[in-house]
Amino acid sequence: MTGGVGAGGAVTGGAVAGTVGVSSVMPLSVVAGGRGNHPRAVTGRPGVPPGRSGHSTGAAAGSTLTTVAADAVMPGGGRTLSRARAATLFSLASGMVATLLLPAIGLGREPDGWRVASGAAGIVAFALVLALVLGTAVTAGRSHRLRRRLRLGYAIVAVLSVPLVAPVAIGAWPTWAWLGAAMVGGVPLLAPFRLVLPAAVAALAVAGAVAGATGASIGRSLLIAGTVGPGIAAVNGFQVWFWRLLVQAEQGRAAQARLAAAQERLRFAGDVHDLLGHHLTVIALKAELAARLAPADPARAGREAGEAQRLAATALTELRRTVHGYRRVDLAEQLTAVGEVLRSSGVRCTVVPPAGELPPEAATQLAAVLREAGTNVLRHSRAGWCRIEITQEEDVVRMTVTNDGVAATAAPDRHSHGLRGLADRLAAAGGRLRTSHADGVFTVEATVPTTA
Repeated sequence: MTGGVGAGGAVTGGAVAGTVGVSSVMPLSVVAGGRGNHPRAVTGRPGVPPGRSGHSTGAAAGSTLTTVAADAVMPGGGRTLSRARAATLFSLASGMVATLLLPAIGLGREPDGWRVASGAAGIVAFALVLALVLGTAVTAGRSHRLRRRLRLGYAIVAVLSVPLVAPVAIGAWPTWAWLGAAMVGGVPLLAPFRLVLPAAVAALAVAGAVAGATGASIGRSLLIAGTVGPGIAAVNGFQVWFWRLLVQAEQGRAAQARLAAAQERLRFAGDVHDLLGHHLTVIALKAELAARLAPADPARAGREAGEAQRLAATALTELRRTVHGYRRVDLAEQLTAVGEVLRSSGVRCTVVPPAGELPPEAATQLAAVLREAGTNVLRHSRAGWCRIEITQEEDVVRMTVTNDGVAATAAPDRHSHGLRGLADRLAAAGGRLRTSHADGVFTVEATVPTTA
């Protein structure tokens, strides 16, 4: 676990650095999926449409953590999705390995060594292609060109398996019928499920022809190829379909987060337009009037220029007040947002809020620490649980963020200034920030005074 996050350090000192920094603002509730459709999740104020929300005080509820959460829900990058992929891959691989054991039985019942070698070559070739197909089936973003090549390889191996495997254990074991069933079962892994039917028909035809040519039981071979194969295909098809649903859901959540960021940028642009539009128009008119009056009435021109200067100072003051409103983060909203994001990333999160209402300045300081600590949990650990607790004593408010999953060799990132900057910020306000690491558990403890 590092001492902070490189990008997060810049944001920690304030969610907005001038007017440009606000472009990264995004409500965490949208990423967490808990309140994505509620107006508050987009505007920062209930019932206020985007673009005219005024000076929201909770709009920047965790812009840094939102970026991390958006990365976490992308395919291949999220902890939850990675676990689902591993489980799906293990389930598919286990089923197909068990299926391949059945044609391998025929190798043990074949007395001829050459047939055993040819049969083993056919089964191993199919197993290698199947391994590539399995990896592709549960990996998002694979190109269609790669899938077409795998389909071609799959078809070639299926054709070559007939002369290689069909002679194995003639009359003693329907070796190719079992291999044909495995081939039909693997079709949903690399092709649409509708192709299972023609694949099953082809397997039935080949199994029947092989049985008839070798004098084996045709009914037994047809039963294996016609029932076991489609059954395996149905199970594999369901698992692949469910995996793709998970990928689409995660991609949808990431897209929703990006949409929320775009809406927030539009909203802030509307706020700035409403704030500065009037002032700049009047300033332009005053400046133009002063320029025209300068030759004829210098005194009045000076008054108009002074008025323009006063309006510019007023606009600057109001703009700073607006930005300050964006920088102040509501602690209660931050607690909810961080908890939702951690839970959506597969971390068991326990939040113990303060018993009463905290002073605004103390709440703002703790919200900044909470945002950075939540970012660290997501970026710098493989946490399974996290506990956030805020307690209020006589003249001090204490917040403790504890999580597991930290490597024993973890060391602070010398290029990161997140927690270091927070420590300086709390020290300036009379508070203190301490971190500790023991037995894979990392703890961030922040204390701020409740009195000036």
